Amino acid sequence: MADSPVKAWLARQAYTLVLRLGTPLYLWRVWSRGREEPDYRAHWPERLGFYRGSAGLEGSRHPHGGRVWVHAVSLGEARAAAPLIAALRAQRPGLRLLLTHTTATGREAGRALLQPGDAQSWLPCDTPGAVRRFLRHFQPSVGVLMETEVWPNLLHEARLAQVPMVLANARLSAKSLRQGQRFAALLRPAAQALSLTLAQTQCDADRLRSMGADPVQVCGNLKFDMTPSPELLTLGRRWRGADARPLCLAASTREGEEAGLLEAWLAAPKASPIPRPRLLIVPRHPQRFDEVAALVAQRGLSLSRRSSWPDHQPDAVALGADVWLGDSMGEMPAYYAAATVAWLGGSFAPLGGQNLIEAAACGCPLILGPSTYNFSEAAELSLAAGASRRVADWPEAVHASQVWLAEGASSAQSAARAFARQHQGASKRMSVDILRFVYAP
Repeated sequence: MADSPVKAWLARQAYTLVLRLGTPLYLWRVWSRGREEPDYRAHWPERLGFYRGSAGLEGSRHPHGGRVWVHAVSLGEARAAAPLIAALRAQRPGLRLLLTHTTATGREAGRALLQPGDAQSWLPCDTPGAVRRFLRHFQPSVGVLMETEVWPNLLHEARLAQVPMVLANARLSAKSLRQGQRFAALLRPAAQALSLTLAQTQCDADRLRSMGADPVQVCGNLKFDMTPSPELLTLGRRWRGADARPLCLAASTREGEEAGLLEAWLAAPKASPIPRPRLLIVPRHPQRFDEVAALVAQRGLSLSRRSSWPDHQPDAVALGADVWLGDSMGEMPAYYAAATVAWLGGSFAPLGGQNLIEAAACGCPLILGPSTYNFSEAAELSLAAGASRRVADWPEAVHASQVWLAEGASSAQSAARAFARQHQGASKRMSVDILRFVYAP
């Protein structure tokens, strides 16, 4: 049963009150993160919807100048947005882009997607005043939110301003649906305010419809269209060629996972006849690099940090180390290209797993933990294609990697690449639907 308008209004007012009361804490947290990531302290007024100059970007909603606004909250969404933005530009040369973010890593990655005439900004906090100032200033012709970004006040104010909003590459896990239903009075009107939802899978589409989104179309996953940098793939292959030992990668690990991995790694018997592999750990969040380095040292293992390598190549110290720490940003394709096999971070804790498609595109077979609800269909397709294997815990994961290395991983590497190619095309399908909201020049 649909919630009454009065109940929905009260829910949004309560949500807004909580946000306003929490704004000082939000600003303090953003400023604090700027100690380690200075970008957080740049363009500070944008967080509240204030911009230099009183005039907006006049004419941006004129039929001959439609600005497409894409919100890519963080690094993963910015990377996923890249093929979509390329497809939009291919169909509409001269298109002007507004790119917004919430995190410093997202903003940094987004800079590479900009062209002359484009704009970039922080997405303001979701209070009515900040959102209205943002929309008045930039006057987008259409807004595109990536994956799971549903903001009640933003969508309400966009509807009042007659700005169509699209949720692209949309996904909604069963767990998130259950959580969302607890706040249906707030989230259902937000979903109903979407002009179009472009879902990754049929299961995602069904769940999104149950939350009130309509219309919903299934377009596939943009991450299959992400093309790894050839330069980074070459760099990773050079690392592999410099190292006589096979490399096992723990990719995008989350807090708590590294300790379990290291315990299982040290307890595992040496595999024969292959040399003992080297361990490469790449934490998901850069603020945890030092923490993970300390965990490795506490277990008596020697460590080499990627940031210390001269000329981007492992030196003698690195080649003698037990563990490599991937403490660089933007080099994940190189890490995948260097590794013979990888474990998927976020899947060995109840966190739903990280993006497994990037590994496939780089030709790196994966070992998945039990928690992959963020990419449930992609995980099942990957398992069926022979591009990955599933295990229950870290001891099984380390054993499975030894088995895969002993068998030879070349067939799995080919299967991974074929799996990635088979599911491409979402960016073109989504771009066609989005541009229907923008007048042709």
